[in-house]
Amino acid sequence: MNDSKVSRRIFMLSSSGSAAALATSTLTPAQGAVAASPPGATTLSYPRRSLGKAAAMPVNQAISFTYPDPSSPCYAIRTGSPVPGGVGPNQDIVAYSGMCSHMGCPVAYDAGTRTFKCGCHFSVFDPEASGQMVCGQATEDLPQVLLEYDPRSDSVQAVSINGLLYGRQSNVL
Repeated sequence: MNDSKVSRRIFMLSSSGSAAALATSTLTPAQGAVAASPPGATTLSYPRRSLGKAAAMPVNQAISFTYPDPSSPCYAIRTGSPVPGGVGPNQDIVAYSGMCSHMGCPVAYDAGTRTFKCGCHFSVFDPEASGQMVCGQATEDLPQVLLEYDPRSDSVQAVSINGLLYGRQSNVL
């Protein structure tokens, strides 16, 4: 019988290297693999909510609505010129959450500066640049409500949200 001894140092070095290799091989997804949902998880669909006729929306004025539920204030704005993510005949209608991404305080649209402003910590967001945070305490952009436009009926509908609403683990409860 061979009594070869392994020092504690050699054992620790070899086992930590093996553990790192195993972790890397199991955490790296195979090419083309799709991430699976955890067991018991469910994906809820967003409701569709009509915001009205595009022609009836005034330029540079916020229209308030709630989406995806009554506890989620939002604003739709017709900017008057095409913007990223805009819908409507001129791709100028966008919508955003009415809660600041910093601490959930209400934001208000300032038509003079054409920005959303948070009165709590003075964050400013640009609706003409996908809700981008311009300055202030916020570190994330305003969640954008994705809209669809039907040219036959001239109607605008909220269909989803790009980003996570403040204080939520999931936008659809």
